[in-house]
This record gives sequence, structure tokens and C-alpha cells, in this order.
Amino acid sequence: MADKFTQYDPAEDLTSDEAIAVFMAEAFEAADAGYIAHALGVVTRAKALPAHAERQAKAAAKP
Repeated sequence: MADKFTQYDPAEDLTSDEAIAVFMAEAFEAADAGYIAHALGVVTRAKALPAHAERQAKAAAKP
């Protein structure tokens, strides 16, 4: 039987400034510029998720 995988987006778990700080601290500990850049992208996406969800809710509510 084939394994089923689900998509995981770490941005969905970065819901507080503290979580973002821990996430970025761990990225800087890795001392890998590529990983740090990726982590910054994840944080950027995390910051945009609430606004995106609000826009979707407003669009769904329109008759």
C-alpha cells in the first residue's frame, strides 16, 4: 500500500510573534543562508495568511 502524504505549510503554525521569533532563531542557528532565506519567505507568508483569509471570507459573503 502506498503511503499518503499531506501538504504541510509551516506558515500556518506561525500565529504569534513568539512563534515567529523561535522559528527565525532556529533558522539562524543553522547558519545556512539558503535556509534563512527560505525561513524569511515562510514568515512573510505567515504574516499574509490572516489578510488572505479575511479577503476570502468577504468574497464568499458577497451575494
